[in-house]
Amino acid sequence: MSILVLLDQRGGLKPTALEAVSAGRVIASVAGTDLHALYIGRCNPGLSKELKGFGLKKIFACEDDSLAHYSSESYVAIACELVRSLNPDVVLGSATAVGKESFASLAARLNVELAQDCVGLSWNDGLTATKPIYGGKVLAEMRVSDHPAMLTLRPNLFKISRKGEDIPEIVRLENPEIPVRTHIRAIVQTADDTLELTEAKIVVSGGRGIGGPENWPLLQDLCDELGAALGASRATVDSGWISHACQVGQTGKVVSPDLYIACGISGAVQHLAGIRNARVIVAINKDPDAPIFDYCDYGLVGDLFEIVPILIAELRSLRWMNSNDDGSTRINVAR
Repeated sequence: MSILVLLDQRGGLKPTALEAVSAGRVIASVAGTDLHALYIGRCNPGLSKELKGFGLKKIFACEDDSLAHYSSESYVAIACELVRSLNPDVVLGSATAVGKESFASLAARLNVELAQDCVGLSWNDGLTATKPIYGGKVLAEMRVSDHPAMLTLRPNLFKISRKGEDIPEIVRLENPEIPVRTHIRAIVQTADDTLELTEAKIVVSGGRGIGGPENWPLLQDLCDELGAALGASRATVDSGWISHACQVGQTGKVVSPDLYIACGISGAVQHLAGIRNARVIVAINKDPDAPIFDYCDYGLVGDLFEIVPILIAELRSLRWMNSNDDGSTRINVAR
């Protein structure tokens, strides 16, 4: 009996990978089983040290420059071969864009059921997953009985936790000669992709209250100071003010940040469904009767064009006050 975690990487391990390993460790501890991980990507000499203290017994590593960027054809084939040979009881991963795609393909190849975007896990003589349904209005608890049980975990909900200094064994896997039909020529990063919305620890979103697309730079300045991702309501997307990639809500992206700042957003139920797992919600709106004030943790009634510049100025002031002589920052105020 064992648990296998598929590690999410983009040139290096993503925090979502460490979240999945931490969740796997909790389940492995309760179930009394071994915890393993699979790494696919460019050679990473510090992999074992990077994953020390997570209770991993083995890391199966398939490393090659040709695997630097995700390809469903190669990544899924490698994962499928390992799952069939290792025969784990549970396969865990991250509910990122890549994680969702790769797990769907892997589950299809293995002919097993898959629970995507889970927000909770428990073990009691078997695995139980908690998953939002009906646009997040209901949390369903599902007993996962397929072998292996396959699940992806929503980012930012599972605490990264190290314990001890145990260093896992690295098991090198050969890069199989897989005929691929798709070749990646180049990866172009757009402004919308500078920080993945669903994985961000802080999100600043704007609604119709920002007045028009010409005012996004104000919210982007706040994002830059906080190290945040820029989000938007459906109304602004439908109006053509910003791309759908930034939409937060039932018909957009579901986010789970530590801090969510809603600027000029009234709080329609569809939008609230997308932020229900945010730890702290701050609302800025000049309408005191806006529904979002019944949902947020902190509410500021006022003009966002007066409040946001003050916030930016205060953040810059704090950053300057806590900077060293060489210009580096002693305290990360974005946290």
